[in-house]
Amino acid sequence: MCSRYLPSVASQLRHLASEGRGPILLAIAAGWGLTIGTRTIYPVLLPDLRVAYGLDLATAGALLTVLFAAYALGQLPGGLFADRIGERKTLVASMVLSGGSVVLIVVAGSPIALFLATAAFGFGVGFYAIARFTAIAKVYPDGYGTAIGITNVAPEIGQAALPPIAGVIAVALGWQFGFGVAIPAFVLVAIALWVTVPVESDDTGSAVDTVSVATARYVAGELKNPPVLLATLVLIVGFSIWQAFTGFYPTYLIEQKGVSPVIASLLFGLYFVSTAIIHPVSGMIYDRLNVRYTAVPIVASVLALAALPFVDHLWLLVAISILLGTLLSFETATESYLVGALPEDVEGTGFGILRTLVFAAGAASPIAFGAAADRGFFDETFLVLAVLTVVLIVLSSRLPLIDN
Repeated sequence: MCSRYLPSVASQLRHLASEGRGPILLAIAAGWGLTIGTRTIYPVLLPDLRVAYGLDLATAGALLTVLFAAYALGQLPGGLFADRIGERKTLVASMVLSGGSVVLIVVAGSPIALFLATAAFGFGVGFYAIARFTAIAKVYPDGYGTAIGITNVAPEIGQAALPPIAGVIAVALGWQFGFGVAIPAFVLVAIALWVTVPVESDDTGSAVDTVSVATARYVAGELKNPPVLLATLVLIVGFSIWQAFTGFYPTYLIEQKGVSPVIASLLFGLYFVSTAIIHPVSGMIYDRLNVRYTAVPIVASVLALAALPFVDHLWLLVAISILLGTLLSFETATESYLVGALPEDVEGTGFGILRTLVFAAGAASPIAFGAAADRGFFDETFLVLAVLTVVLIVLSSRLPLIDN
């Protein structure tokens, strides 16, 4: 069976790299992988930050909520800038803001400074999110789902590699060096994006070239379509689960399962290796079948979340970390579906508004998760996440089929 599909996969990869588009895809993917990978250093170094700044679990959850809320707030400006000044300038601006914020995180001398630098970093990462979607949509008018799936592998590689590296460096040199290792990469990727991403033509039409009440009404009207509303709800539920889980998984492994920080960071990295596999698979399912079928792999995450509180052996934690990677099967497909459901002239702005809503709603989950853990319900929170994942599967299976 594998031999039957391998030629098709190879053909799709050759198509993505054709006509000089390969370097563009690689640069955009590298930026996305770097920003999200650096963001995921937070959960691994959260125990170090708690010690350095005297944070309890609820306050640590608040720090993660600030990170994700700022990420949400960066979505809409990123979409507006992508529509108005083009994707290349927007992507590079995100690299500059994100990299500069990491410098501020490293030198933060107080909890307030840490929270402010974290907010700036989250905003910078959010600024990147929409422009990479619209840039890829223009470069790949066909095979868009597969291109997004390949691009979404990059953050999983970043999240699989950077947190363990940061964890090891933090043990050896201190948590500041764990964050600081990413700073030079932001400079290099900014240069790569500026060189490879095409410049927008002057005659590109957009419904948001001017900000007005009429524009706002037009965009709002397009966002009320039933497929858009249900897909947005799927993303809210999915990212609420994901943000709570990833925010505290390493801390849970260290404090409840008794594993070392290095082992916890490796298990966390293994989880993202698994998600790196599920993203292109989900994209291909979306392109070849439809969005509803992409909910099927998520069943494995329900079983893993339900089993986690009752498992202590390392090899079982390894298996659970791998199975949990299937959770993000919803992301690639639903985001591709949502972009396809939006008119092209409000694609960037509309998607920016929706992702702002999605991540703003989901940002509440880490602080709620941390507060419950502080009250002795660390295990029970994972059972709640398992129930919410069942809800996610049901909602995903009911998405209306559309012509993208």
